Amino acid sequence: MAKLIYVTNVSLDGYIEDEHGRFDWTPPDDDYFAFVTDLVRPMGTYLYGRRLYESMAVWETEPALAARSKLTADFADVWQTADKIVYSTTLDTTLTARTRLDRSFDPASVRAIKASATSDLTIGGAHLAAQAFQAGLIDECHLLIHPILTGGGKPGLPSGTRLDLELLSTRRFSNGVAYLHYRVST
Repeated sequence: MAKLIYVTNVSLDGYIEDEHGRFDWTPPDDDYFAFVTDLVRPMGTYLYGRRLYESMAVWETEPALAARSKLTADFADVWQTADKIVYSTTLDTTLTARTRLDRSFDPASVRAIKASATSDLTIGGAHLAAQAFQAGLIDECHLLIHPILTGGGKPGLPSGTRLDLELLSTRRFSNGVAYLHYRVST
């Protein structure tokens, strides 16, 4: 069975975006960018909430972004190669290939996808991930903790859900980001 993996950037105080919806405090350096690309490279399917999907779709809809460097071209290729499922009640259509639109998050459907997938899946978007955490679907968390306190905003991890985690690995980047890789204990 494939694993469902939550990968997210968070501030030191646990937010994925500040009180104004900005996440401009997460710009990557080359080492960090290459690491993240390698982290998501083996993922076969990305499960996204609408806002994160719209932010990530530029890796296919804006070719100039990929043309900036070998690193950005590699990430664009990795992103475009994966299947995407976008959960949204407001989108009418998707902007990218290999993308399916689902109107609601159905834990049973995600369990079926995990059972039949030949490679791991990643989930992104705090609201969507919270639903997956609450349904007991998340197998691992990859947190990229940025050296900033935003003072508030959108929490990266759900409240009201308790899970025991096992630390599997860590890494420190020269830009001050700390990477923490956890497995959800069963």
